[in-house]
Amino acid sequence: MADEHQSDAPHHTTVPVIDPGLTFASVTDKISSIVLKRKTPLAWFIGFAISFILFQLMMLAITNLVFVGIGLWGVNVPVAWGIDILNFVWWIGIGHAGTLISAILLLLRQQWRTSINRFAEAMTLFAVAQAGMYPIFHLGRPWLAYWLFPYPNTMGVWPQFRSPLMWDVFAVSTYATVSAMFWFVGLIPDFATLRDRAQSKPFQIIYGWFAMGWRGSARHWHRYEMAYLLLAGLATPLVLSVHTIVSFDFAAGIIPGWHATIFPPYFVAGAIYAGFAMVLFLTIPLRKFYGLEGFITMRHVHNMAKVMLATGLIVGYGYVVEAFFGWYSGNKYERYMIWNRMHGPYAVYYWALILCNIITPQFLWIKKVRSNLLLLWLISIVVSIGMWLERFVIVVTSLHRDFLPSSWGMYQPTQWDWAMFVGTLGFFFSLLFLFIRFLPMISIFEMRTILPEAEVEE
Repeated sequence: MADEHQSDAPHHTTVPVIDPGLTFASVTDKISSIVLKRKTPLAWFIGFAISFILFQLMMLAITNLVFVGIGLWGVNVPVAWGIDILNFVWWIGIGHAGTLISAILLLLRQQWRTSINRFAEAMTLFAVAQAGMYPIFHLGRPWLAYWLFPYPNTMGVWPQFRSPLMWDVFAVSTYATVSAMFWFVGLIPDFATLRDRAQSKPFQIIYGWFAMGWRGSARHWHRYEMAYLLLAGLATPLVLSVHTIVSFDFAAGIIPGWHATIFPPYFVAGAIYAGFAMVLFLTIPLRKFYGLEGFITMRHVHNMAKVMLATGLIVGYGYVVEAFFGWYSGNKYERYMIWNRMHGPYAVYYWALILCNIITPQFLWIKKVRSNLLLLWLISIVVSIGMWLERFVIVVTSLHRDFLPSSWGMYQPTQWDWAMFVGTLGFFFSLLFLFIRFLPMISIFEMRTILPEAEVEE
């Protein structure tokens, strides 16, 4: 049986802070029972129903968009990119925390990732799924999106590889593919555990099919470790490259506010910042609702808060440097862009993002704040809103006033812009609710591999 052999998995040296009362059997029982034994809570049905209704709102917006065209959106001549593109950047950023937790912290032997990596990986996939829709429908003719890929065709038409938008296609698709493989490979031993514990024959067949014949032998573990480390090595540079390439959408342009070399590191830090904020936003309620305090301890919460604080400081430094470059460059267009952000018609968005992304996270220096789950949860919401506002400022305020006053204009999102955004939130949470119900949200085998070391340490 898989449960008998999985204790042979290799151990690591770092001992995380876990509930000392946990045992090999209790870990398996507590995590697998959420999927196999526990009756589905009423709150789950309510949450899924609300999310699914919002998902249908997105489907309505997409259907209307396909039949009518992107004239439904608030985009116009000076502001050709609206909140749909900034939502694309926002969702891609949220998806970065999962790969960072899974791949980079795995390679760095940071075992506090063990309790949250599975959940964060799933969040990555669901966020990338939302992000990928926006550029496709922004094309105006989404049924021709396959033209973006270099495939042999009778027309002899090839994509323009010098366009940053083409780089997005390959970066995001590669990121999604490697993240999905990394997530699935990590699930294989747990699929075997669910297969052996499932009481229903259909679930035994389904979980057994996904377990791919896993029996927990030494050969299986050896191949698993090699594949997992290889995928972690592939995913690590993707964390840095994907949002760097997304930033090239802006940095390769000549519009004031976009044409800046600071964008790649600035965007990567912002992505990790937004991603960890979303992980905290989702983890804190689930930890309480499913009684996972023994697995997701306060050490995990403290570490995530510290990472969020560190990346928030980098983002704040980026804001200061961007304003300094606008003044120091001597370029009147760059200077006006900074002045317009601070005092123009969209100034309220700029100062709101300063409040959300720079001032509010400074409370995380205080240990009592990091230990207060409600305050942490509220700060994570504020940071998520602030990162959305940051993308709004970058996209809209840079476009609505460029070089010539004759080309200036204002941008206002329409109800269909908001319907699409709210709908993607519903789609994201619908997938998340299904994941929580049918798959282990915490890695069973990884939690069990650290238990013997915790017992020895005691």
